[in-house]
Amino acid sequence: MLDYLEGGLNLVKHLDEKSEALPDHIGWRLWQASRAWQAEFAAAMRVAGHGWFTEARAALLGHIPRVGTRQSTLIDRSAISKQAVQQLLDGLETEGVLERLPDPKDGRSKLVRYTHKGLDALRDGDRIKLQIEQDYIARLGQQRFAALMDALRALDARQAGAIDREAGV
Repeated sequence: MLDYLEGGLNLVKHLDEKSEALPDHIGWRLWQASRAWQAEFAAAMRVAGHGWFTEARAALLGHIPRVGTRQSTLIDRSAISKQAVQQLLDGLETEGVLERLPDPKDGRSKLVRYTHKGLDALRDGDRIKLQIEQDYIARLGQQRFAALMDALRALDARQAGAIDREAGV
């Protein structure tokens, strides 16, 4: 058995030593920058007094307009399982960030909307996002930051157009 394990370890070591460096590509850089931004934002939200705030919860909250939405619409928008959405909503409701109410237009549906605590968190989030942006401007300079924003908008517009064409819109 020991020979078998040592053989496996030697194979892994061999593969590690022979593996080529991964290419430095835009997808990787965008992903890294996005992850860094998300982590910085979540940490700042917790420092601002929103101890309940996590990146997973933020991913769901980003799909809820300030006026609220139907829970079924939220499930479609978030692209995560119904069970995961339900679990995240349960936690956010327990924390007093969101509330679920019967939909007056459809008795089977629930409306998800922010409480006062949730709206306060959104206002803090807006302020924190602007602070992070100012930090980026300080790091990159105004011109480079403006160019970055222009490039990201152009990429987003192309992506949105491609999705619309795919959908036949």
